[in-house]
Amino acid sequence: MKTFSIDDDQISNFLTERALEEAEFATELHAFLSAEEALGFITKDCETNLPNIIFLDLNMPIMSGWDFLDALQPYKENLLGKCHIYILTSSLDTSDTARAREYELISGFIHKPLTMEDVQVILAELEDKA
Repeated sequence: MKTFSIDDDQISNFLTERALEEAEFATELHAFLSAEEALGFITKDCETNLPNIIFLDLNMPIMSGWDFLDALQPYKENLLGKCHIYILTSSLDTSDTARAREYELISGFIHKPLTMEDVQVILAELEDKA
């Protein structure tokens, strides 16, 4: 499963990678330290270069997770059902959870760090959608 982790914090990316490796979740894993870099990678070849899963931090400099989601809106039809975006954040702000419900591209909201339980829930959700 092709998976992207987008977080400006190297330690968070590392912990996410470790959890995914331990769960044998991702066959291909790319970590991005900026949303701009990930966006460029995705939009360059939206038809064939899509990840199956994106773990997205919200609070990043220059381009936030919200900005990233807004930038993906023109590609929404190509992404829906193919690319599942999970917010992975340390934010405890309930307005973030509510705002996430406004985005059809968001499949779930997870508080850092990613755990084995989180990964198992995601796998179960993906099996249900298949």
